[in-house]
Amino acid sequence: MASLKIQELPEQDRPRERLTRLGAGALSDSELIAILLRTGMVGANAIDVANQLLKEYRTLGGLARCTVEELSKIKGVGPAKSVQLAAAFGLASRLARETIFRQTLDTPELVHALLGAEMRALSRESLRVILLDAKLQHVRTEEVSNGSLNESIAHPREIFRPAFLYAAYAIIVVHNHPSGDPTPSDADHRLTRRLAEAATLLQIRFFDHIIIGSPDNGRRPYFSFREAGVI
Repeated sequence: MASLKIQELPEQDRPRERLTRLGAGALSDSELIAILLRTGMVGANAIDVANQLLKEYRTLGGLARCTVEELSKIKGVGPAKSVQLAAAFGLASRLARETIFRQTLDTPELVHALLGAEMRALSRESLRVILLDAKLQHVRTEEVSNGSLNESIAHPREIFRPAFLYAAYAIIVVHNHPSGDPTPSDADHRLTRRLAEAATLLQIRFFDHIIIGSPDNGRRPYFSFREAGVI
C-alpha cells in the first residue's frame, strides 16, 4: 500500500510544520532528512525514503560517509537531493569545529568533537596533526597522510614538520580506523612511542595521539593514548 504524500498528512504531522512549531530537536532523524529531500518517489513519501536510507546505512554517520555520487544513485534521492544531503552534513561538521576552535583542546572528548564526525565519514585512513599554541588552543589542522597508513608515511619528520612551519607549542596526532574499531594496533603503539621520543628531542609538546572510530554497543568512539597512560 502506497504511503500518503507529505501534503496529504494532517498538518500537525508534516515535518516542516512540526519543525516550525516545535523546533528541530522534536523531530526524528528521518523527519529532518525528509525536509532536506522535500519529495519522495512513486509509492513512498520523503519520510519513507529517509527511513529506508537510515535502515540501509544504519546511522547518520554511515549515511554521511556516502559521496555525492553514491547518494545520487540511491532510489528516491538523485543528483539534486544528494548535493543537499552532502551540504547538510558538511555544515554540521563545520558548526561543530567552529564551536571547538574557541576552547582549550585539553581532552580527547573535545578533539573527538572537533574531528570525529568528519573523520568517521572517511572510507580511508587519514592522519592529521592538530597544532596548538601555549594555551592549548587550536592554531590549525594539517593532514599528513591520506590512504593506507603505514610507518613509512607516518614518519615523525612528516608529522612534526607542520609544527615547525607554524611555530606550534604542542601537537595532537589524530587518525581514523575506517573499520570503526578505535583499538590501537601494534603499529599505532610503535608510532606513538617514536613520536614521544622525537618530541622530547625537538622540544615540542606531544599532547596526545587519538584514534577515531565509531560508537558500538556503548563503546567509546575514540581511543586516547594520553588517557591510557602511554603518553
